[in-house]
Amino acid sequence: MDFNMKKLASDAGIFFTRAVQFTEEKFGQAEKTELDAHFENLLARADSTKNWTEKILRQTEVLLQPNPSARVEELLYEKLDRKAPSRVTNGELLAQYMAEAAGELGPTTPYGKTLIKVAEAEKRLGAAERDFIHTASINFLTPLRNFLEGDWKTISKERRLLQNRRLDLDACKARLKKAKAAEAKATTVPDFQETRPRNYILSASASALWNDEVDKAEQELRVAQTEFDRQAEVTRLLLEGISSTHVNHLRCLHEFVESQTTYYAQCYRHMLDLQKQLGRFPGTFVGTTEPASPPLSSTSPTTAAATMPVGPSGAGLAPPGEAALRLEEVSPPASGTRKARVLYDYEAADSSELALLADELITVYSLPGMDPDWLIGERGNKKGKVPVTYLELLS
Repeated sequence: MDFNMKKLASDAGIFFTRAVQFTEEKFGQAEKTELDAHFENLLARADSTKNWTEKILRQTEVLLQPNPSARVEELLYEKLDRKAPSRVTNGELLAQYMAEAAGELGPTTPYGKTLIKVAEAEKRLGAAERDFIHTASINFLTPLRNFLEGDWKTISKERRLLQNRRLDLDACKARLKKAKAAEAKATTVPDFQETRPRNYILSASASALWNDEVDKAEQELRVAQTEFDRQAEVTRLLLEGISSTHVNHLRCLHEFVESQTTYYAQCYRHMLDLQKQLGRFPGTFVGTTEPASPPLSSTSPTTAAATMPVGPSGAGLAPPGEAALRLEEVSPPASGTRKARVLYDYEAADSSELALLADELITVYSLPGMDPDWLIGERGNKKGKVPVTYLELLS
């Protein structure tokens, strides 16, 4: 193998010079060229961006895939540039177990029928989770990872190069300083045997040598200063590009929030449909072997901040005699009325119910023969049935 010994020796000399300069700076024995305040702020912002991007990336990976073994496996496939095998989500696995349990315990029994319905809902939840993970990985994780593995590596490389250029510059400054000190010392007249011509000759020769050394050191300093300035400008441009990185990450963050909103909206819709199918509502339990009551109205729930799933509907739970109740003919009893604060928004399923808004106060009372899960509520000249589970009864 053909080695360039001169280049090897030159590189070794440069490395040794930088090491000496760095060590002397650490011990306070050498001067160090300081960067301007704006440049230092750019460096600090870049370091902060890198550190927080790493933390956000790692925690988002944990959110999308809580299993550490699965994350390690996906990382290995990514490093090997191979496509990771499709993984069953927890919801889909639960749906599989429920469906198998229903087949073994009896798909025609009430328990088996319910297992099948819940399994279908869990399967849809698992599919929604899979879509969310895929979308979030592409729109959010990939840009963050590209920054860390691409732009940041380029910035780190240029920063290391800038550090080397600064060490070379400070080493040249120290060399020039020493050369000027030696030159000044050599130009002084010897204080011994001043009459001997040989001493004058030696003094003049040494002065000329140090003069040449000073010229050489000044030339090296000019070259080092030029290289340092050029590298500082390159690094500055890269650091100022962090602002563009923030804009890109902001766009990705919006896309992540949008995908997460879509995912949770799908989950809410699937569970609401399942709840309607099962006839299960807050504060009630259907413990009969009869088929579940017909589904509620498909009216969409409100999306206000305090909304909750639609409460019990009088269509499936009210006694038969209550269905024919005429609210306009109902008058509050002489005693037994109470004030109640509404906990959540409630959208009336039909004209016999009273729509509710969170935190409002209404007057409520009960009538003989009413379902205990319902009360009559009044607000101004409006009245209607209201679910007890949406109220906080006051004294």
